[in-house]
Amino acid sequence: MDVILLEKVANLGNLGDTVSVKPGFGRNFLVPGGKAVLATPERIKEFEKRRVELEKVAAERLAQAQTKAESVEKLSITISQQAGEEGKLFGSVGLVDIVSACAEAGVELEKNEIKLSEGSLRQTGEFEIPVHLHADVVTSLKVEIIAED
Repeated sequence: MDVILLEKVANLGNLGDTVSVKPGFGRNFLVPGGKAVLATPERIKEFEKRRVELEKVAAERLAQAQTKAESVEKLSITISQQAGEEGKLFGSVGLVDIVSACAEAGVELEKNEIKLSEGSLRQTGEFEIPVHLHADVVTSLKVEIIAED
């Protein structure tokens, strides 16, 4: 299945690239998400007419992601949870906890932007959490988990 990318997609291509993808990936992820359209001759002509507009929108998104990344890099959040004597948490700190702590600090993040590769955090300590704001913008968030008194 050939599609035209309407935005940069990591590990696939840039705006305007015509790429061949598996039908399920295109039909279930790229097209419904507005990331691509089917590559028909009519759509290719239509895309070329809209190319400048789409590139401008992509540049604006990149600039917004870069400014957001600067604020995330400066941010250091502290989350307190009940923990045992050895630093093991009674429960865990997940995406929802991190997103709400960031919102309280004044930085709005989405759950899909935060990547907890090893799952929820279950120990006290300091962690560097990767945050993917854009295909080209990846930063890290400092999270400290402390034991509740």
